[in-house]
Amino acid sequence: KDLILKKAREVCTCNRQTIIAAFCQLFPVLDWLPHYNVKMQLLGDVISGLLVGIVAIPQSISYSLLANQDPIYGIYTNFFCNIIYVVMATSRHNSVGSFGVLCLMIGQSVNRHLQLAGYSDDNTGSLLMGNSTSFGNGTGACDRSCYAITVALSLSFLVGLYQILLGVLQLGFVAVYLSEPLLSGFVTGSSLTIITSQMKYLLGLKIPRHEGVGSFILTWVDLFRYIQNTNICDLVTSLVALAVIVPVKEINDRYKEKMKAPFPIELLVVIVATVVSYYFNFEKQYKSAVCGNIPTGFRKPTLPDINLFSSLAVDALPIAVIGFAMTVSLAEIFGKKHGYAVRANQEMIAIGMCNLIPSFFYCFASSAALTKTLLKESTGTQTQVSGLVTSLVLLLVLLWIAPLFYSLQTSILGVVTIVNLRGGLRKFHDTPRMWQLSKLDTVVWWTTMLSSTLITTEIGLLVGVCFALLCIIFRTQRPRATLLGKVSNTEIYEDQSTYKQLSSIANIKIFRFESSLYYANKDYFKAVLYQKTGVNPILLAAKHQRVEAQANAETGNSKRFFGTGFGCLKPAKKRTEKPPADACPPSIDMHTLILDCGAMQFIDTVGLSVLKEIHHDYKEIGVQLLLANCNPSIRHRLREG
Repeated sequence: KDLILKKAREVCTCNRQTIIAAFCQLFPVLDWLPHYNVKMQLLGDVISGLLVGIVAIPQSISYSLLANQDPIYGIYTNFFCNIIYVVMATSRHNSVGSFGVLCLMIGQSVNRHLQLAGYSDDNTGSLLMGNSTSFGNGTGACDRSCYAITVALSLSFLVGLYQILLGVLQLGFVAVYLSEPLLSGFVTGSSLTIITSQMKYLLGLKIPRHEGVGSFILTWVDLFRYIQNTNICDLVTSLVALAVIVPVKEINDRYKEKMKAPFPIELLVVIVATVVSYYFNFEKQYKSAVCGNIPTGFRKPTLPDINLFSSLAVDALPIAVIGFAMTVSLAEIFGKKHGYAVRANQEMIAIGMCNLIPSFFYCFASSAALTKTLLKESTGTQTQVSGLVTSLVLLLVLLWIAPLFYSLQTSILGVVTIVNLRGGLRKFHDTPRMWQLSKLDTVVWWTTMLSSTLITTEIGLLVGVCFALLCIIFRTQRPRATLLGKVSNTEIYEDQSTYKQLSSIANIKIFRFESSLYYANKDYFKAVLYQKTGVNPILLAAKHQRVEAQANAETGNSKRFFGTGFGCLKPAKKRTEKPPADACPPSIDMHTLILDCGAMQFIDTVGLSVLKEIHHDYKEIGVQLLLANCNPSIRHRLREG
């Protein structure tokens, strides 16, 4: 009771110093901004922020298409989340905003709810007769576009709420279950799904957006079924854009160390394509799909639709997990590279706020974006002030520039999205090397990638996590087990099957089990122990019993024979003292078995029972069992048990 009261007083102490410390912990900007060096840091932050902002313009618009939203909402998302992240982040290099994988998952959820609500599967805002809902700010009936952003902002609210709860409850360790091969396979599988979803824009086809299991295959079937309806104008502009963007991006990657900043080819292609589409009137002349009217300015804040929470609660969970996993992993990578500390739980709260607060301003879920973070780090950013500069660039677009993108073809946005997925597709080249390093990790990668592609992204992530955990169990269930030999003239003992010229100790065998002993590997432990030592105490004990039974039977026969025939018992006693050779118990070549427990981290109650069992069994055949290299926790468990 006294200890609890003491700890409670320490935690609940409220004075000026603790309040300031709590605020600085929750808002790290209060800690680093007063020490900001304008002369040393401002130039790098401004240049980096401008370049990231330039790249964010086409990505914001193209990823909106992926999330099944109007272009303006992608710009809103990138604008608001950058400002909030500046205030609350511990990472100096992360760039937050719309992320391809999250946009795919958001788009799937939005499309599913649009279909449930009865909206047609087209890109135009068609009014739904008899099923229209009032918009959050009371501007009238809710069309398809309005309902889509209502679903997305409600989803963003739940995602942010989940992430904040994980951060407040100090559950940042959840991210450790998303291993690098698993995340890499998930991103690659999601990249293939994204490319598939964007192909209809590149070809100018109007095909339904499939959801659920097998959507990847069904989409490709529809693409080939309606291939004759391809819009030649969209196809040509897509091919030209790919032919221009991909080589320049490759040059940027190859010479990034020599170039002060990468060439903003995406923005240039978007501007040129918009101008060409406007002057040649692609929309009317060739029926090309364009972005249409993009409004300027900001909309009045709105509340998420509480009625959608129950149906979105499950959809929000994988989005929240992937979002904070990407954010925390990127923050830790660059924090380690540049030598500063990153707090994982604070990063979760920060990205949660980046999703929770913007959900009131018509934004969808966001996270740290890999391509923009790499660009930000490579162009000399020093602090998150660069995020404010990026938001200023997007503010210019929101206030004045956005309507100029009216004639931009959606096929160009599809090209921008696909080109930014090159990193995920390059992972295929790494699989042979991964196979050489770890076959099990490679299997995890392929399993996650294929399940994310062929089933659904959410189920694929779940399958990947479960399979990775099963692989860990499999590794501990059948670990390596060896007999040890002694290195000559030393006290070093090593594996006899790996090292040569090791000497064995007469009548003593040393067995090493390279895993903890618990319920899942108890049977394998006993089987491999008997196999390696060549001594199965249960079988030997059974042979002993058979020999004794046989000897007793012969003794009984002799008693009856001598008792009835000669009335003499002494010869029978002599015969029992010297049984025949084939009735002798089998001999073994050891008197001591040593278990090297150095690799055992823990032993559960089942493992303890196994040790008791084999100790008893070996004792029955005259072999003493010794334990070596037991750590303190195992010794404690042995004493208690």
